[in-house]
This record gives sequence, C-alpha cells and structure tokens, in this order.
Amino acid sequence: MNDVKVKNVKVIFTEPDNIRLVIVKIDTNQPGLYGVGCATFTQRPTPVKAAIEDYLAPFIEGKNVNDIEDIWASSYVSSYWRNGPVLNNALSGIDQALWDIKGKLANMPVYDLLGGRSREAAPVYVHASGDSNEEVGDVMQKYMEQGFHHIRVQVATPGYATYGNKSAKTGEETAQNRDVSKGPIAATSWVSSWVSERSDAEKITNSDRYGVSALESNRYGKSSEGKLNGKSRLSAHPGGIFEPVPYMTSAISLFEYIRNRFGYGIEILHDVHERISPIQGVWFAKQVEKYRLFFLEDLFSPEDQHYFEMVRQQCATPIAMGELYVSPNDVIPMMKNKLIDFIRIHISDIGGLTPARKIAAFGELMGIKTAWHGPGDTSPVGHAANLALNLNCQNFGIQEAALFGENTKEVFPGCPELRDGMMWSNGKPGLGIDINEKLAKKFPFRERVWGGAWDTVRRADGGVVKP
Repeated sequence: MNDVKVKNVKVIFTEPDNIRLVIVKIDTNQPGLYGVGCATFTQRPTPVKAAIEDYLAPFIEGKNVNDIEDIWASSYVSSYWRNGPVLNNALSGIDQALWDIKGKLANMPVYDLLGGRSREAAPVYVHASGDSNEEVGDVMQKYMEQGFHHIRVQVATPGYATYGNKSAKTGEETAQNRDVSKGPIAATSWVSSWVSERSDAEKITNSDRYGVSALESNRYGKSSEGKLNGKSRLSAHPGGIFEPVPYMTSAISLFEYIRNRFGYGIEILHDVHERISPIQGVWFAKQVEKYRLFFLEDLFSPEDQHYFEMVRQQCATPIAMGELYVSPNDVIPMMKNKLIDFIRIHISDIGGLTPARKIAAFGELMGIKTAWHGPGDTSPVGHAANLALNLNCQNFGIQEAALFGENTKEVFPGCPELRDGMMWSNGKPGLGIDINEKLAKKFPFRERVWGGAWDTVRRADGGVVKP
C-alpha cells in the first residue's frame, strides 16, 4: 500500500446542534478509501477553511498518505511563521484524517497503531452548574446516579456572568447598589450607550457562539426585543459583567456545600478560565486546597504561567492547564519543571494527533497526566482522536465528556459512546467515525454577530476580562 496517495482534500462545514464544526475529508487514489479529521475553530471557521483549501490542500495532494510525520513537519514549516489556532486547526484536520486513513489501511484502530490499549475505556467528567449550591448539588446527584464519578462544578455568582454556568443572571435591581459582593453596580454610560446605539439589524441577528440569541437571555439585562428591563437594571455587554472577589467567594461556598453534602467520595473539578489576577489565583488555589479538588483548571493566562511556581510552593491543589496554548513548545517549561499535574491542550489547536502524542509521551516521563480539552464545540471526530490517545497513553488522567445531541449523532455515525461514566470506542479501524455529508448539508452555518467571535466579558468599570 505504499502507492496510496492524497487525491483530494475537502472542507465540510456543518452545525447540527447549534455548534459550528469544521471537518476535513481526504480522499485517496484508492476507491472508497478516505479519512476524516477535526479542524474545528468555532470562533474563526472561515479562515481555517481558506488555509486548507488555498494552501494545505495543494501542498499535500499527490503525497503518500503513509508519510504522516513528513507531511506534518513540511506543512508546519511551509508558512514560515508557524503556530496559531488558524493554521494549527487546518493542519490538525489534515493530520487526523491521515491517521484515520492509516488505520483503515492497516485494519486497526488508531490506538493500536500507537502501541495498543492501556485501558478498556476512558473515564470522563461532566459539567454541573446552577443558580445556587443546592441546584448544582441536584445536578450532581443525577450525574452520580448515571455512573459519573468526576464532575466539574460551577455556580452562578449573583448578578454576574460566571464562566461555565448555565444562566449567570444579571440579578435584581442595581441602580442603588454600590456593593460588588451583592451583584453588579449601577450601569455605567459606556454600557448603556453600547445597547442604545446598536442597529436594529444587530438586535435581530445578535447571537452567541452556540446560536442562542443574546437578547433572549436575562443574563444580559435586556428583554427579547433588545430594550432595557427598566432603568434600574443592569444593561450589560452581551458577554456579561464579572468581578473576581464575588466569584471566588461563591465558588468556595460551593465546594464547602458539596463536601458537606456528598463527602469526599466524588471527584470535583473547577474551571477558573483565566479570569482572575495572578496573585488572586495563588490565593484561590490555597483556599480550595482543603476541599481536595481533582484539579483546578486554567488558573492563569498563558502569559502569566510563571505564577505556577508560587502555587507549587504554597499548596498541593492539583492544577490543569493548556486550553489556550497553540504550540507544543508553550507547555514544555511547565511540564519540565512539574508545575502542573494535568496537560489540558486542545489537540486541534496544536496541530493534531502527531504533536499531541509526543506531548503525552513527554508528560509520561515527567509524571504529568493528560486531560485533553474536549468541550461541546469539539466535533465527534475530534473526540474520537482524543479517545485514541486516551486509550493508548499510560499517563491518561481524565477526559472532558462529549454529550452529543441527536442531530450530531446522525451526522457523525460511530460517535464515541458514554456509558458508566466512561467513553468507549467502537473498535473500528482508523478513528472509528464517519460523516454523513448529505445530512451535514442540512445544517449549514448560521449568521452571527462579529462572525461568532467569543463574547467579551467586562469588569463593572468597563475593562476587558481575560481570556
């Protein structure tokens, strides 16, 4: 099979359950033999498509599909300036599709190509959120009854946009409020002007990255028509208002509630999402140590990663990091110095399976476990790639669960299965997953304000909050 060549590269856009997915399909000169890969960059899908169609496809067409390492390396340097989520996602789609083809040629699952299984299935964590500690606990209870043992928890901070929470309501009337611990302070002029000056067209089309109208949610302090809900209510930017101190206070309260209600037999995780200052992050990691989190996720922004040294010196809270990294080289210093416990890279953002398996191998040498980023806006193909690594790696830690919608399952036959708190492979050759192109066309991308860019979260004074 040394004469199998790349014949054609196709980019497929589809949005089966209100999440924009970018899939690469590589056809070969062998009839019926093709591979699929994930190139999903939800916030910037069109540049990824251009990068594949205009640059990578012409570059790799005619190349031998078995030469994955050479194709990856030559594609990586072909732009001269490398890395970045656009080019890396484009390269990831190519890379995953080639591994899929290679597995089909060998009649083996990709995890067998990588050396075979280290486990039967991959334990996963699910996400529980709510407007109160009690509501979060009730959601946890339901997940525990379904067999899940690892649960990421987030509770609404009264009046504020809280990452990972389902509602993050704007709270009660705030015109007279001057205490940030009780919710947002009164609306400032910048935020009121932003709402009043928007065009009618924007008000109609405004939607978040999941396709839910921002103007239909109370978390934004506006009615479904885009009007203020009375002068005394907060008029927030669509991304919401965030303040660190109330957030940290509510999170600590949640952890205490969970341990009092469920004890320490259930593993809990929490995502900071880089929204607090570095020194606040150090303090927070120390405060939550006693609640024995499975890990504390994305405590610092990539540019502040040197603060992990302070955390290591002062507490034993397990740390997961890597979601925003776009180069394998970004994580090497932290892994080498053992400043984190879980590497949480999004494998499409660093270029696919080829670099991810090397990072995993380095992590094994350093005693650092994998916890690949895998939210709802990762395609089933991307999750199948995650699973191939999870089953193979000795240093696997945990995997973010993929709760696929029914439309998504139909578009992507062979989705990894969630059962008994774990993700299971179907054992088919390659990545074990396919795409129904005809059905995928029935779910085209919808128009979004700012092209679907990530909502900007702001402080009460109007300043932008990372990430």
